[in-house]
Amino acid sequence: MNTALAHIVDDDEAIRDALTWLFRTRNVASRAWSSAEEFLAAWSPEWQGCIVLDIRMQAMSGLECFDVLLEQGNTLPVVFLTGHGDVPMAVGALKKGAFDFLEKPVDDNALVDVVIRALEADRRHRVSQETQATVATRLGQLTPRESEVMQRVLAGKFNKVIADELNISMRTVEVHRARVFEKMGVRSAVELAQLLAPAKD
Repeated sequence: MNTALAHIVDDDEAIRDALTWLFRTRNVASRAWSSAEEFLAAWSPEWQGCIVLDIRMQAMSGLECFDVLLEQGNTLPVVFLTGHGDVPMAVGALKKGAFDFLEKPVDDNALVDVVIRALEADRRHRVSQETQATVATRLGQLTPRESEVMQRVLAGKFNKVIADELNISMRTVEVHRARVFEKMGVRSAVELAQLLAPAKD
């Protein structure tokens, strides 16, 4: 399941149907689950999208489901739907990393707007992960000497200074520098610094 979906987890069939229809009217792909247990049994870390999770359900509660998801390394943004008395619980969930919570009865447009933001947050997160993985792979292709040259290039040092520090010729520095740029997929020291900036966070 590689399509980004809004996963609706609610034990009330009427609410599941209403939310599925609502999301369809705003071109948000969704899938409904009748219980937390059913959802957790199918959940995969490869999934993309977000989770719309009701706090109060007959068997496992939304908060219990959320705790299990955290333990399993879930990165999908979680939007809680709460009753009036559940707001303190929802605030607690936010502190654990939930994306947002909305109190029932929920405004349709407000809910879809939050879900769309959650879907976009998940997309950005995955792009960032892929970029970091790509950068790590490229860094792994550098020789030790190329890494030494790269660190000095990032520090803004001139080729002559790098040559003196590493006790090699300027021509050799130029060759290493060119190979670093080629392997890292950049054309300048500025591009190299921009590429590696996220990886340092």
